[in-house]
Amino acid sequence: METIPSILEERLKAAVEDPGPTPLSITSASDSRFGDYQSNAAMLLAKLRKSNPRLVAQQILDRLQVADICSSVEIAGAGFLNFRLREDWLQERVSQMKADPRLGVPSPLRPLGMVIDFSSPNVAKPMHVGHIRSTILGDSLARIAAFIGHNVVRDNHIGDWGTQFGMLLLGWKTILDRSALEQDPLLEMERIYKNVSARCRDDIAVLEKARHELVLLQTGDPENLLLWKEMIRLSQSQFDTIYGRLGVRFDVTLGESFYNERLKPVVEELKASRIARESDGAICVFSDGSHSQEEDVFLIKDKDGWRDNPAIVLKSDGAANYMTTDLATLQYRIETWHPDEIVYVTDGRQQLHFRQMFSIFRRWKPEAAATVRLSHVWFGSILGDDGRPFKTRSGETVRLADLLDEAEERSFAQVSERNPALPEAERREIARIIGIGAVKYADLLPHRQGDYMFSWERMLSFQGNTAPYLQNAYVRIRSIFRKLAEAGEAGEAWTPGAPLRLENGAEIALGKRLLEFGEVLPQVLQDHRPNTLANYLYELANTFHAFYEACPVLKSEGDQRASRLELCDVSARMLKTGLGLLGIEVPEKM
Repeated sequence: METIPSILEERLKAAVEDPGPTPLSITSASDSRFGDYQSNAAMLLAKLRKSNPRLVAQQILDRLQVADICSSVEIAGAGFLNFRLREDWLQERVSQMKADPRLGVPSPLRPLGMVIDFSSPNVAKPMHVGHIRSTILGDSLARIAAFIGHNVVRDNHIGDWGTQFGMLLLGWKTILDRSALEQDPLLEMERIYKNVSARCRDDIAVLEKARHELVLLQTGDPENLLLWKEMIRLSQSQFDTIYGRLGVRFDVTLGESFYNERLKPVVEELKASRIARESDGAICVFSDGSHSQEEDVFLIKDKDGWRDNPAIVLKSDGAANYMTTDLATLQYRIETWHPDEIVYVTDGRQQLHFRQMFSIFRRWKPEAAATVRLSHVWFGSILGDDGRPFKTRSGETVRLADLLDEAEERSFAQVSERNPALPEAERREIARIIGIGAVKYADLLPHRQGDYMFSWERMLSFQGNTAPYLQNAYVRIRSIFRKLAEAGEAGEAWTPGAPLRLENGAEIALGKRLLEFGEVLPQVLQDHRPNTLANYLYELANTFHAFYEACPVLKSEGDQRASRLELCDVSARMLKTGLGLLGIEVPEKM
């Protein structure tokens, strides 16, 4: 199903003589008093032609054929074209949309292959609050891309290799508490790592022992390999528990260790291609001079002027690093899945790393780089009420499992207060849906590149732009149909598919809002911002409430009642679908 802007854009193109490279776009009107959609095409064309914008707008208007769609098209301001839709045409569009299982979201002309790299916890460490943004943001992008019709590979790139395993193996062999390991494996592995790490800083002999354990692991010692695999197994089990609670799934989980055999060939190819060279014993990539100093990611400016800021691909001790592994991983993904886009969802502190990595890849594999879009989708921090990174009162990083537990308990208290008569099991399930949804929505609502302040009171509120508010909007709509059923009127008053009649202004406004879903969803992937969808759903809920106040549903009769019930039904479906694409469930009661 085509969107309204795409239909109007085709008509606009047909009305413009020789548009050249000028984009002739249609957008939702910024002020509904002047129309439903608008275009600045005349102003852009006038600038190109060195002509009067209003004159160009009139020339377009004289040739524009939209009488079957629009009740009026007017020239406004410096040369804007304002389009107002015909109500009968709008009514037909809403009728088509409500019968569409995709709710008006157009299928892509060519489905893209997308690899989305998100979450990426480290083995032997509990997932903490810092993992929630990558996990939830990546999951929502994957859901939206798949719903639109793209082919998505969800890849969890787990940290399962590196120097920390020497310390973990030493601690496992010397200070492991078996009973603590059985009770909470990740907490115990974190304890032994912290213990040995601190001792390594103070005692060179302990550091040497840890290095020896690492060498044994890297050279395939059977005992250390077995212990390392056990650490991965125990970690993955607890990761899967968290993912299960969040409703997050992956198609592929490949740790850093998977790419070990590719690391040396990567470095050798970079050296052979003269992209990388030796510097102070390390193998590094320097600027090739193809960019200005300000745009060159391999240069940095300090008080003495510009200097080299190379990317290390092999350390002076011969060890690989994140850059080496990420280049090998990128090479594997392109060879295996041939994607059109690879999305990396990480925090903003890694911006330079990915800019350098993308730049190296373009120099190393120019043909492959020309066919795939590499996107670093970075995000800001979660802050406490003191404006600093969110921590526990004791200053420890907040464990993700503890955060989800608290969300459900706080939500359970709310649900119990609102509906004390419900059985406890039902209250627990509702609390789970509300609590987890509240945490997710609070994370997805802000612009992803900004920091946001964590607030239980705000995120669990039933007022304002929150998940509980939207979930409650869905529940209220569904309660209309429960009342019909309880009164024995469901089949008589309404059966799905009844004809729509958009007569009242609030009905028309709701119809227009519903049609925007097909326009909004593709926009999310353009700059990877699920908050675009979150804000649309909030506007939809507010528009529905205005309709419900202005247009009695159950007190209306006949065809009008059936039509309004249709609007209620499609609004509920839209809210449930949209929230689902954000990874948020909806309860049937609250």
